[in-house]
Amino acid sequence: MVAGVCYGTVANNLPSRSDVVQMYRSKGITGMRIYSPDSQALNALRNSGISLMIDVGGTDVLANLAGSVSNAAAWVRTNIQAYQGLTIKYIVAGNEVQGNDTRNIAPAIRNLNAALSSVGLGGIKVSTSVRFDVVANSFPPSAGVFTQGYMTDVARLLSSTGAPLLVNVYPYFAYKDNPRDISLGYATFQPGTTVRDDGNGLIYRCLFDAMVDAVYAALEKAGTPGLRVVVSESGWPSASGFAATADNARAYNQGLIDHVGGGTPKRPGTLETYIFAMFNENFKTGDLIEKHFGLFNPDKSPAYPIRF
Repeated sequence: MVAGVCYGTVANNLPSRSDVVQMYRSKGITGMRIYSPDSQALNALRNSGISLMIDVGGTDVLANLAGSVSNAAAWVRTNIQAYQGLTIKYIVAGNEVQGNDTRNIAPAIRNLNAALSSVGLGGIKVSTSVRFDVVANSFPPSAGVFTQGYMTDVARLLSSTGAPLLVNVYPYFAYKDNPRDISLGYATFQPGTTVRDDGNGLIYRCLFDAMVDAVYAALEKAGTPGLRVVVSESGWPSASGFAATADNARAYNQGLIDHVGGGTPKRPGTLETYIFAMFNENFKTGDLIEKHFGLFNPDKSPAYPIRF
């Protein structure tokens, strides 16, 4: 059972926010990630019982939040306190932040934590969502390590607050970049491939587990072995690129849904995971596959059969 589905809105043909909330409820999807504090979405989500992961927005917002506690307090007033009846689990201070902007992550988290605590909302955990490539030497998983100093700072900060590290994990891209050494079945949760990690003696039967455990290995080396990982995005495209078919996307996402309740070889137990994404988004830029990660089409029909 996955924790939720990411609701991206880079499109001009999606259902209304209230229709989307109704879709989540009717499909039994209990968690949602949204990529900015969109007022229409937040209003539609009041009293829905859906658990929320809310991104603060772009790098300009992140820089502003890093600037002062009062900036963070203003953001919390406008985007959190103004909406009663929401179940907010995480605030995401930056999604896949790159380059110089990474220096704003830890200060933004600190300021948001202070702002939330001061108004009695300290139960909301603040983190950041990172690309998998913050981990170097990801094979074998036990060799995983963070190469950039900011990641160690962020990990230690999260460890002190009890928030998890949010990681976007995409076996699709690892497979696409190296189909010679990685089998499609191993990448899509199909049985038949076993990989032994000689560093820790663990056996891997799917690429997803190996990737997540590489993050755990990096966290151990950063001095934060107890830090929990939440997979804040994972998915597979269904059209317009290498191995991007409805069959592969269904195999991956159904496999993910059925798998994450058991955790990974290194960390058994439920692994909180969010599928990317709810809809195919026609205004996504970059490779054409980016428009085809949806479980559903904009007319609400399934992109392929899936069981939650």
